Amino acid sequence: MAIGRSPQSSSQTPDQGAARRPSRARGIPEATVARLPLYLRALTALSERSVPTVSSEELAAAAGVNSAKLRKDFSYLGSYGTRGVGYDVEYLVYQISRELGLTQDWPVVIVGIGNLGHALANYGGFASRGFRVAALLDADPAVVGSTAAGLPVRHMDELESIVESQHVSIGVITTPPGAAQQVCDRLVEAGVTSILNFAPTVLTVPDGVDVRKVDLSIELQILAFHEQRKAGDEPDRTESVLDRAPGPVRAAAAKLRRAAGGSGKSRPAAEPVAAKDAEAAGKAKPGKGGEGELSAVMPA
Repeated sequence: MAIGRSPQSSSQTPDQGAARRPSRARGIPEATVARLPLYLRALTALSERSVPTVSSEELAAAAGVNSAKLRKDFSYLGSYGTRGVGYDVEYLVYQISRELGLTQDWPVVIVGIGNLGHALANYGGFASRGFRVAALLDADPAVVGSTAAGLPVRHMDELESIVESQHVSIGVITTPPGAAQQVCDRLVEAGVTSILNFAPTVLTVPDGVDVRKVDLSIELQILAFHEQRKAGDEPDRTESVLDRAPGPVRAAAAKLRRAAGGSGKSRPAAEPVAAKDAEAAGKAKPGKGGEGELSAVMPA
């Protein structure tokens, strides 16, 4: 089954995964591939301003990387620029677009048309970057039949026929986590070989299927970590991990301690353990011990 273009031009479409093979055949590192869209976005902005050439330093700053890394990345593309002149913007746009497979049309299906699904369907950046939303799918009868971005929401029962007729190779999952794996399995069975997953769960896929995960909550937690460090609000090292854990985790720990005959109170992490306590802990029998055995059942 040919994929990647609309049916009118499917005879010229490479087979599944062909757009990725040149990169892998030439040994372009995955880290470099991940930065290519950043360069393309910066170059596209320069092109729209009719900027003819750009230095490695200017482009690196616009893309948020250092110039040495950028020059190394471009060397994998066979593009070294001209000393004293820089890189030709239009040529680099073409080079990177070709490497990413964006010189052809990629039909995409979005499964799960809730708030996030609606937002993605209405995102105008897909078409300008070589992606066409071929169909919107949902299993909720209350959602099926509605429209988003001018497209009707169709039932999941039509997934297989849509993938085949529209030559779809990329699926976007925006379902609740409990439904994501089942939807993923159906996409793969229908012939989809690349999946963008917005559901907060890990998907299991066979070899030959690529999955990219977008977890907004994880990104926010990472930002919270950095904000805490910038504010100088370091965690209290005298507290144990359990003291800072969510309420349900602390309750579970207390329950385990009571079952083991403990007091239900956690020992501060900074409090030294007496030698006799350590010796007693080492002699404790399985199932009878107190705090010394909690590390075996509680998460680190």
